[in-house]
Amino acid sequence: MSKQRRPKKGSRAFWPRKRAKRIYPRAKSRVMKETGPLSFAAYKAGMVSVSYSDMKKGSPTQNMEIVTAATVLATPPLQVMGIILYKTTATGIRKWTEFWTEKSEKDLSRKLSVPKNVKKVAVDKEIDKLAAVRLLVHTKPRTAVGKKTPEIFEVPLGGNPKEQWAFAKEKLGKEITAADVFKEGELVDVAAVSTGKGFQGPVKRFGIVIRSRKNKGKRRHVGSIGPVTPGKVLPGKIPYAGQHGFQTRTEQNKKILKIASGKIAPTGGFLRFGEVNGPYLLVAGSVPGPKKRLIMLQKGVRSKTKPEPIELKSVLLQSQQ
Repeated sequence: MSKQRRPKKGSRAFWPRKRAKRIYPRAKSRVMKETGPLSFAAYKAGMVSVSYSDMKKGSPTQNMEIVTAATVLATPPLQVMGIILYKTTATGIRKWTEFWTEKSEKDLSRKLSVPKNVKKVAVDKEIDKLAAVRLLVHTKPRTAVGKKTPEIFEVPLGGNPKEQWAFAKEKLGKEITAADVFKEGELVDVAAVSTGKGFQGPVKRFGIVIRSRKNKGKRRHVGSIGPVTPGKVLPGKIPYAGQHGFQTRTEQNKKILKIASGKIAPTGGFLRFGEVNGPYLLVAGSVPGPKKRLIMLQKGVRSKTKPEPIELKSVLLQSQQ
């Protein structure tokens, strides 16, 4: 016999459904044994069709040539401009100190002023206090999307704190490429701010049923907004009209089909982007966000399989004009 009183079953989905605070997401930390960066940033260029042989055992299309959609991501290198060190305190992990490179890029001044007189701490003498090390990096969008102002964010590192500190000192002032972080065939998590749709009604926002013509004289409305008691609308449970899109979303286990450098573009270029001339990634399937938006690639938190490289037979670059 079912219970008469129980909590509401099912997911409340994403709530509150409001606009993201920043146009690109932060890089989340992961617990990884291998020493190295766990995240990388890319710019969305567009989508193409690729064909390859399915070598997965037990697949219905095993040893057959299949065609699937893929997303092209421009991946200009990241410039390491600083190191952020964290230590363990009574209230959790807190920022300890930071180190900055002596030479900085010209475009970086459009985003912030690099501090010159930073009090340095003898980290090697107090290495036991160290809890985590992160790289402070900025993008180079001028080489990919044509804009000048870079994005700045922290990149978490794998390994223990001592290994992270040694790796960070080696990379300070240098560049990080996508090939330094990921391998072909690896499953990654993709985070981005989705395409904004503005203020939308409940049908487009939640996919509710369009009512019949005689239903209260309205068709694109909610049938019920809740009981009489309690006399309030419960948050996150009623499909009301409101902001739709421009929200941070993460899609897990996207396979990297190819890591390469060169020119790739359909005939006439990608719409609202142009041509990709430089390093790029091919990721299976679609990716959140519009073109030219920053996409955050992260080590897969749920991927348990080893990277299995895929031999692409062809990339279909028919015109999209």
